[in-house]
Amino acid sequence: MNKIITSILVLISVSSCSLLGSSSSEGVEGYDPLTEGNIPLAQAGSDSELKDINFGYNSSVLSSASRARLKDNYKWLSKNSSVSVTIEGHCDERGTSEYNLVLGQRRAQIVKEYLVTAGIDSSRLEIQSYGEELPLVPGLDENTWQQNRRAHFKIN
Repeated sequence: MNKIITSILVLISVSSCSLLGSSSSEGVEGYDPLTEGNIPLAQAGSDSELKDINFGYNSSVLSSASRARLKDNYKWLSKNSSVSVTIEGHCDERGTSEYNLVLGQRRAQIVKEYLVTAGIDSSRLEIQSYGEELPLVPGLDENTWQQNRRAHFKIN
C-alpha cells in the first residue's frame, strides 16, 4: 500500500513539474544534440558500450560533458538499431525518497528526449526511476555522490 501511495505521489509530482515548465525538457532547447560538448565525465555502463550520463546536484540539466557522452550513445544506438534500452534515472542519497524518485524520472526523461531529438525512435527507449535506491558506489562524500547522480542504460 505504501508503494502504491509513493507511486501516485511520484506521478503527480512529475505531472506537476511538466505543467509548471520545469519538466525534463529543460536543457534540450537551444542546442544541436549531435554537435555540442566534448568532455567525458562518467564511466561506461556495465551493460554495453553505452555510457552513463552524470548530473549535477539536484539537477536534470545536461552539461556539455553529458551531451558528449550522449552523442557517443546515439552513435552506438544508431549502429545497433535492433536494440532497445531502459534508461534508469538515479540520484545520490540526499533528499527524500519521494523527491529522488521524481528527480530520477526527470533525469531519465531528459536523456530520452535528447536521443529522440537526435533521431532515435522513442519506441526503443523506456525510462525507469530508481531514485536513491540503487547506488553505483557506496559512500558519503561528493565523489561518491557524483557517481551516483546518473542515467544508466540497460539493454532490454
